[in-house]
Amino acid sequence: MRWIFPKTQPDAEATTRLGRDLNLAPLVAKLLTIRGFSDPAAAERFLHPKLDHLHGPLLLAGMERAVERLREAIARQEKILIYGDYDVDGTMAVVVLLTALRSLGACVETHIPHRLTDGYGMRPEVIERAAAEGARLVVSVDTGVRAHEAIGRARELGLDCIVTDHHLPEDHLPPAYAILNPHRTDCTYPNKNLCGVGVAFKLAQALLGISGAAATAGTPGVVPAGRSTRLLESYLKIVALGTIADVVPLTGENRVIAYFGLAGLRRAAAPGLRALIKVCGIGCGEVVTAGHVGFQLAPRLNAAGRMESARDVIDLFTARDEALADEIAARLDRLNQERQQVEEAITKCAVERLEAQPGQAQRYSMVSAGDGWHRGVIGIVAQRLAERYYRPALVIGVENGEGVGSGRSISGFHLLKALESARDLFTRFGGHAQAAGFTLDSARIPELEQRFEAFARTALRPEDLEPTLRIDTEISLTDLDGPVYQQLQALGPHGMGNPSPVFCARGLRIAAEPRVLKEKHLKVRVAQGPRAMDGLAWNWAPRAAEFPQGQLVDVAFTLGENTFQGITTVNLELRDMRKV
Repeated sequence: MRWIFPKTQPDAEATTRLGRDLNLAPLVAKLLTIRGFSDPAAAERFLHPKLDHLHGPLLLAGMERAVERLREAIARQEKILIYGDYDVDGTMAVVVLLTALRSLGACVETHIPHRLTDGYGMRPEVIERAAAEGARLVVSVDTGVRAHEAIGRARELGLDCIVTDHHLPEDHLPPAYAILNPHRTDCTYPNKNLCGVGVAFKLAQALLGISGAAATAGTPGVVPAGRSTRLLESYLKIVALGTIADVVPLTGENRVIAYFGLAGLRRAAAPGLRALIKVCGIGCGEVVTAGHVGFQLAPRLNAAGRMESARDVIDLFTARDEALADEIAARLDRLNQERQQVEEAITKCAVERLEAQPGQAQRYSMVSAGDGWHRGVIGIVAQRLAERYYRPALVIGVENGEGVGSGRSISGFHLLKALESARDLFTRFGGHAQAAGFTLDSARIPELEQRFEAFARTALRPEDLEPTLRIDTEISLTDLDGPVYQQLQALGPHGMGNPSPVFCARGLRIAAEPRVLKEKHLKVRVAQGPRAMDGLAWNWAPRAAEFPQGQLVDVAFTLGENTFQGITTVNLELRDMRKV
């Protein structure tokens, strides 16, 4: 793994001034400066988000037209169909818009595609069925910006469509009544990194007249300030789940969403949210972190759409009965365990097949396909392969002559552009830079493999195929004394665009023989002079013999904490360790 350090060091005078003005430890001030917050006002805004930092929803192109049409439908009691998606982002978008429309008295129903039978995206037959059942307006969430056929069919049948999506559009937009997407070329919305539920939330904001800044300023047409704040915080709990799960950058407005959403999850009152948090083993009143969402809450929500039907997620979040909510949450937990088993089996098979292929180590990409591979987990398997080999990966499940695939990428490789270069192979495809999905005739998989590799060789250099670790700054262990850890917490929530700080400490001594934990992990005691700390290395058990007591090492790490018998200590979460 190649360690990458900042090319330039922060201005010492600016760092000192920032620390003095905001009463920050030198290390925290240095990190803020490295990340572009040397101005005290900008740093203060970053450290202490406020609801009025949310952008006004009417800044989204098409918003006024969408709101006008929805209010007209509500007034006329027209039947509205929310057309969703089956991942966390899509289901949370359904929950947000469904809640908002119901609160306004709308006549609304939802459609959540089944991953295994419907596949990704909007389908004309669903539109036809909605029209036959009396729907007059369709609102898509987290999908639709490329659904030319389905939206064209809606137009033929006299249905208006409002698209809310965040995926990259094509050059020509579908013939919808209104399209809300920050990636529209004519859209000047400041936050281009909204996820699907983020766009749906903006529509709910505009419909309900809730806005952090406008409400407190007494702007006509918005709800009273106090109620506006409560409504925003209520919705942001749901929006934060989708925002963190969809791995969009947690910067700017997305940081505000995640910050207030996570704070709200700690005191969640809705039966569904409480049941989900409880089944994850998170204690009542315990701080809910972005890590909890990414590794515990979101996988259980995703398991519904991967293994069975994402309808369970909607039922969970709209449940008013605690017993029912507990029952659904327990089912999601069981489905997640099943998902883990199936994923592990397919990953093992894919690895064996790839490593059996001659010359695989020299390839710039990976394509692996298998008959009967569960379509609900191929995206996770693609992620596992991309992480393991540090190559863009496509994984395809084949059934009845059709291949359904999912791809995951690495830094510097735009996956959707790669698929667009071979668009003639696909019956359907879509996605973005880091993740994509597609279907094709299984007979064309060898050609896809060849063309995907050719594209990868034009887009990547050999050095791009070596995993890298970006180090924020080099420190000594004594730099972590005092209030530093507590102040570092204010830099969160962490995720893409705002990663946990990675530190490097050199010349540490292994102070005790490493201990293997749960047959998988490694606990290492390291010391630098008189200062010693514990380090945890996940899944490093096979490397225990490499680091005997007394060995000198350079260590790259993030910081974590461990609570045992009521005592909380700070530890190092090791990212890499090298012998000196």
